[in-house]
Formats: sequence, structure tokens, C-alpha cells
Amino acid sequence: MKRIIAVIALALMVMLAAVPLFAGGQQDSGSAKLVGIAMPTQSSQRWIQDGGNMKKILEERGYKVILQYAEDNIDAQVAQIENMITRGVNCLVIASIDGESLTNVLEKAAASNVPVIAYDRLIRNSPHVSYYATFDNYKVGVQQGGYIVEKLGLKEGKGPYNVEIFAGSPDDNNAYFFFNGAMDQLNPYIKKGQLKIRSNQTDFAQVATLRWDGATAQQRMDNIITAHYTNANIDAVLSPYDGISIGILSALKSAGYGRGAKKLPIVTGQDAELPSVKSMLAGEQTHTVFKDTRTLANRAASMVDAVLQGKAAEVNDTKTYDNGVKIVPSYLEEPVSVDITNYREALIDTGYYKEADLK
Repeated sequence: MKRIIAVIALALMVMLAAVPLFAGGQQDSGSAKLVGIAMPTQSSQRWIQDGGNMKKILEERGYKVILQYAEDNIDAQVAQIENMITRGVNCLVIASIDGESLTNVLEKAAASNVPVIAYDRLIRNSPHVSYYATFDNYKVGVQQGGYIVEKLGLKEGKGPYNVEIFAGSPDDNNAYFFFNGAMDQLNPYIKKGQLKIRSNQTDFAQVATLRWDGATAQQRMDNIITAHYTNANIDAVLSPYDGISIGILSALKSAGYGRGAKKLPIVTGQDAELPSVKSMLAGEQTHTVFKDTRTLANRAASMVDAVLQGKAAEVNDTKTYDNGVKIVPSYLEEPVSVDITNYREALIDTGYYKEADLK
């Protein structure tokens, strides 16, 4: 029955993708160029904001826009992109669900002379990626790992402390950059014995969280606590993403952390999603990395402008992002480390959130 339901759901997605509606519910007419935006899911606040911001910016620049979400269904995303090509898009902006699953559909884009901008997730195994707009993903990991180093006083020789490690989805190229950046900060103290990982799970394959799923992270944290922390407390958890952090915190609170003398550990995160910012204000999640989706959407829109005008887009990295076929010219925006001490400056004063949003 589940298989039948899944097939029906996919069929409905493809049928909806074929409906010839454009931004604002208008059918295509006139000479305005058409941009297709393929986003992974609406289950994450940040992707809703990414898609909405980019649609708004492109429309303000005179483009027509098709914006679609595939709800983490790889086949659905491929079908949506194929349909965008059929509908005559002039450019594609793609935040991929699986960075290695789009090789064939990008061949179809190239055959139709449709340039492709990879958005915050590198598209792998294809020469048909013109540019990559993202944040400095290695630096995100450095900020997460560095926060743990700072707050535990490891540079001052404090410890030993118990730490557990979580990583992102193995089908997202960014997850490896986050992990490597963080572990480059933590590994010296693991080697010195100032950080203890009682689960002994330190390799990416052991700590990865498929699809960045909070429920998966919660279950793994439950298992770690049961197996390794009946007579010890966790002092810090490296989490790469706010949705994972919320799952981790649910497991910790179920195990009694945050009550009485059993303090919650340091828990990092990423994306400054509202539930996690509220969690910080409530004294639960400790940290997040803010990546301003407005800035990234504007960067991607400028890349669209460049490729459709036959110009070179502005980039600041031509060495890092090898997709297995080519090094993709990239622009890396700056992430911002955020905790209770600077959330207002980073999130409220910049207009990203309103004070009322955090109530």
C-alpha cells in the first residue's frame, strides 16, 4: 500500500509540474525570459525562504519564474526539471536533493542551450554547471567546531569532556565541507584526550544523517545515550544543521538533560531557523550559523543575469569545488556564527527576522 501511495504521489507531482502556470498565475506571453528554480523541500524553513527570495528578486529584475519544490523526492525533482526545460526556460537554478542524480537531465538542459546555476548544493558529475552560488561551507564547519573549542576552554587546557558528533546527508556535497571544517577544529583535542567520544563514532559514514532528518538524528542520539551515557554526561554535541539539532535536543531532554543539575550540553547548528533561534532564547540550543538567504538569492540572480547576457559572472573561488568533471566557478558568501550574545545584531538588526517572530 505504501508503494502504491508513493507512486500516486509522484504522479501527482509530475502532473502538477506540467500545468503551464508561471509566476503570478499567468501563462507565458511576451518577451520576458523565463527562469526555472528547483528547490529540494518545503519541510525546511530555509528552503522556503531561499525560493521565495530568489523568485522575488528575479521578478523585480523582469524575469518570469517557475518555482517548484520536490519534497526530497529525487525522481520528482528530475521530472520537474525536465518539465521546465520542455516549457522553455532560459536558465535553471537548482538546489539539488541528490547532487549526483542530475547528470542525465543536465544533458537535456545543455541540448536545449539552458545554462545551469547550482544553488548552495554542488551538482556533481556534469560539465553542464555554469556557476555555483553558496556560502563558505568549510568555514561554517570551522565556526561550529570552533564554538565548541571556545566554550569548553580547550585552548586553555580544560577537559576532558564528552562530545558526540553528527554530520549532514551523504548525498549533499556541503555536508563533507561542514564536517571537515568542524573536525579540523576538534581533532587536535581528541588526540590530546581533552575530548572523549564515548560512542567511538567519528568517521563521516558513521555520523552522517540522511536527508538532514531530525527524527533520524533523534533516534541515533537516543541510541548513543542508552549505550554509552548511563553513568556519564554529554558536554557538547556537534550538530551541522538546526533541524538535526532539534532532534538531538529532543533525545537529550527525554533522557533528563535540562532538568535539575543535569545541564544540557553545548549543541551547535546552522541556518538560524526560527525553532532553533527560539530554542536558543529558551536556553536550549546553544549556537547556530546564520546564512542570509537574501544575500545568496541575490548572488544567484546576478549569475542568471550574467549567463543570459553572455557575460562572466563575478566569482571568488575557482579552485575548491570540483564536481568530478570540472571545477565549478563559485561565489562563497560569508556565514555568521550566532549565539545568545549576538543574535539580535545578526538576525533582528539586519531585518532577517522581526522581534515578534521570536515570541
